[in-house]
Amino acid sequence: MSQPAFSMRIRNLEEKLGLSIVRRGNRYQGLTGEGEMIVRRARGILDDAKALDQEIAASRGEVTGTLMLGVVPTATAFAAQVVNRLHEVHPRVLVHIDVTTSMAIQQRILDGTIDAGVTYSDSVPPGLVTITDLYEESYVLLAPEAMVQSGAEEISWQAAADLPLSLLEPGMQNRRILDRIFAALDLKPEVMSESSGFMSAMIMAREGAVATILPKALADALGEISGTRALALVDEGEAAAQARPICLASLQRNPELTTVASLRRVVAAFAQ
Repeated sequence: MSQPAFSMRIRNLEEKLGLSIVRRGNRYQGLTGEGEMIVRRARGILDDAKALDQEIAASRGEVTGTLMLGVVPTATAFAAQVVNRLHEVHPRVLVHIDVTTSMAIQQRILDGTIDAGVTYSDSVPPGLVTITDLYEESYVLLAPEAMVQSGAEEISWQAAADLPLSLLEPGMQNRRILDRIFAALDLKPEVMSESSGFMSAMIMAREGAVATILPKALADALGEISGTRALALVDEGEAAAQARPICLASLQRNPELTTVASLRRVVAAFAQ
């Protein structure tokens, strides 16, 4: 829809309701309180319509529809494996995977723009969200072969901090976790580059430029990367050994979306 046509729709709705939906100035300044209320109610109506479509399909013995799934970057490998299992059981479910921050997943679960999220358990607000525990995140160092000792299978956080590193951006939960570990061990890592995902860091490691720290689940899923070594990071005290639980989170609904319920069943079987 063109911008003028969209603006006309908004003005027509405002005239019909007798209130302002949008705060206006020289440019768009956001929604009024009434506008935010209308958006919340509209999302609820759309959510109910989606649930109705899925329930009708389920009554015919089918699980179909679109599943919007938010995933933190560190859990992309696990999420991909789960989605593959879901497609094997329910091939008519279309999954949209949005790789984003834990904060964005929390907000989007609450406002209904995603159906579920694979995220850090401690980033999910209690009360309104259903949580299924998945696994505990641990880390490995992916480094060029020339940067690490030949034959070594593990490395200390101290030694990792002395290497040129490529890490996620400071706004990402994974980066905040690593920063807390380094700070608790009184280490100042040599960060050479930052990104919103792991791909560039892995390519740079393969080319011999930097090392990076990956979730073990991602390193295991990728397998051996030519020219690199994956070394377990040795625990050095409580800060480095602390578990980082990953969960599947979704908004509490009654009844639950059939696509989300199916995802939970697949996750339960996959985790066994």
